Amino acid sequence: MKNKILNGDSIPNMPWQDKPQGCKEVIWRYSENPVIKRNHLDMSNSIFNSAVVPFEGGFAGVFRVDDKARNMELHAGFSKDGLNWDINEDKIVFKTDIPEMARFQYGYDPRVVFIEDRYYVTWCNAYSHRPTIGCAYTYDFKEFVQLENAFLPFNRNGVLFPRKIDGKFVMFSRPSDSGHTPFGDIYISQSPDMKYWGEHRHVMGPSRGWESTKIGAGPIPIETDRGWLMFYHGVLTSCNGYVYSFSAALLDINEPWKVLKRGNEYLISPQAYYECVGDVQNVTFPCANLVDAETGRIAIYYGCADTCTSLCFTTVDDVIDYLDNHSQV
Repeated sequence: MKNKILNGDSIPNMPWQDKPQGCKEVIWRYSENPVIKRNHLDMSNSIFNSAVVPFEGGFAGVFRVDDKARNMELHAGFSKDGLNWDINEDKIVFKTDIPEMARFQYGYDPRVVFIEDRYYVTWCNAYSHRPTIGCAYTYDFKEFVQLENAFLPFNRNGVLFPRKIDGKFVMFSRPSDSGHTPFGDIYISQSPDMKYWGEHRHVMGPSRGWESTKIGAGPIPIETDRGWLMFYHGVLTSCNGYVYSFSAALLDINEPWKVLKRGNEYLISPQAYYECVGDVQNVTFPCANLVDAETGRIAIYYGCADTCTSLCFTTVDDVIDYLDNHSQV
């Protein structure tokens, strides 16, 4: 491994499949996709855009589950191998001492990260029917404590960094509007306490054709000796609607709003059947990655066609080598 992973863990039991012979892609799909089908639960219409982390020798996650009444809720789940999941039938009921947080209508597209002594969950929280970034924490994925929302509406794609930088929590977000936003740049905000957020910095906006409409942060960024490795999604507006693909960027380790490298092309776009056909066609949307610090292997969980959850694989070296040779910065 040429590029060292900092602040990472060894995950020898993480899902993995070697690159197929003859494959020239930087990222390759799991041959048994999707790993979580839309009807995984009796009550589910779809399960996608979900977050997974190592937990007690196995894995835990927070899953976006749209039920058959088309309510968008968050459910906890557990797995021994990251492939076969036991997802709770009942949604997460967040505990809070903040009366206003009881106005939670629905939630979707969660991310989960371990920072210091607990797991933090961020998600798109429909607060009084207006989307913003909800925040909570858990120690065991059984009890979840909801915190203040991070920002005013409208905002989406809240993604925390896996450690404090200069003593502050750091979060990506994408200011938006109330609907299917036809615009969007990635910003960074900072907080001393996960309550008060400020020091907002612009990171980057849409650039190439594949991401010309809007972009947003994906999984938790990976700390390497070259900088923060971030996967992000980009959206093209085609004559037949939005097309969600994803690529990668490398950010400065101390000032992560400074972009060092940025992929000139997408690394995954909707091409497999389960990515193109579903409730929303042509969507590949990454929300989580598992990273083995010993080998540099990366397993990315991504939502497909707003219907199911799939896996794809790469390595830190493969992605950084790609960025070194195909950067638009």
